[in-house]
Amino acid sequence: MHPKISAMLSSLLQGRRLHETEASGVLSLGKQHRLDLHAAARVAASVAGAEIFTCGIINAKSGRCAEDCSFCAQSAYHATSTPVYGLVAEDRLLRRAEQLSGSGARFMGIVISGTAPTAGDFERLCEAAARIRSRVPIELCASFGLLTKEQALVLKQAGYASYHHNLETAPSWYGRVCTTHPFESRITTVKNARSAGLRVCSGGIFGLGEGWEHRLELSGILHDLDVDSIPINFLTPIRGTPLEKAPTLPVEDALDTVALFRLLHPGRDVVVCGGRSTVLGEWDRSLFHCGANGIMIGDYLTTKGSGLEEDLGYLRTLGVDGSNTCRRESESPSSFADARPEHKTGGMDEVS
Repeated sequence: MHPKISAMLSSLLQGRRLHETEASGVLSLGKQHRLDLHAAARVAASVAGAEIFTCGIINAKSGRCAEDCSFCAQSAYHATSTPVYGLVAEDRLLRRAEQLSGSGARFMGIVISGTAPTAGDFERLCEAAARIRSRVPIELCASFGLLTKEQALVLKQAGYASYHHNLETAPSWYGRVCTTHPFESRITTVKNARSAGLRVCSGGIFGLGEGWEHRLELSGILHDLDVDSIPINFLTPIRGTPLEKAPTLPVEDALDTVALFRLLHPGRDVVVCGGRSTVLGEWDRSLFHCGANGIMIGDYLTTKGSGLEEDLGYLRTLGVDGSNTCRRESESPSSFADARPEHKTGGMDEVS
């Protein structure tokens, strides 16, 4: 292992946080030391006691979003073939929860399009949560867009365990991704969810044209916000969006991103979600060797995944049991100053 990477890992094991400037120095070592980086991330995940787990989602309300996010197939600004429909029936939410629970998923994310939930949709989604939680052993994660403090408290009381709201990218790159609402509104939503006692799932989409400096900038903000789970999505270009011709993120960049976010956030969940099968292909199986400890199974928000049965077969080869958790052999999570052994939340794909 390269001495600089070895020294960085040693510092982590002693409980010192790795800063983004140090990560930048590691990236400068060049691609020949990529395997050293991945090995260090794997050790970090092991020492933190990270558990492999899965989550799944349901696109509960689709299309006609009033925001102009350049990656999003559901934006009313873009001419895509994504289906448009209102909030699905409660029975459909229940059936999806039963399917995911039966597959061993720990979390189900309920995702709706739009800037923020309407009063009627919000009420129905709270009522649905109570019914699902009474019948299905699965944790619920809400992804409803911008959220007030009062709404966050109501969601917590209704039985939602976590709230998902991606920052998408660094603030210095955000203006190239979205112009209809400010980056600060996303920060406020994350803070509102945390203040209500919800676990917070917040990350980004990679492959939006950003550089490594933007990825590291995003990492620092996520650390300052003290998020619990970091979903890593890889852009799948959608026809009709401004990014339809964006180049696919190279596999090595995708795996390096996973490794770096593990090293920068050793005690948090690092969950690979949208674009996993498209970008990684056969390298999909390297994710857990690069420090990830969670994946989204089944289809994503507006794109197809690997398929539920294929995902579950892959996990079985890793020795993951029926509950889709597999504790790694590790030292005490207290080896990291910010490690959190309690669990956990899932991630989403392409949510405005």
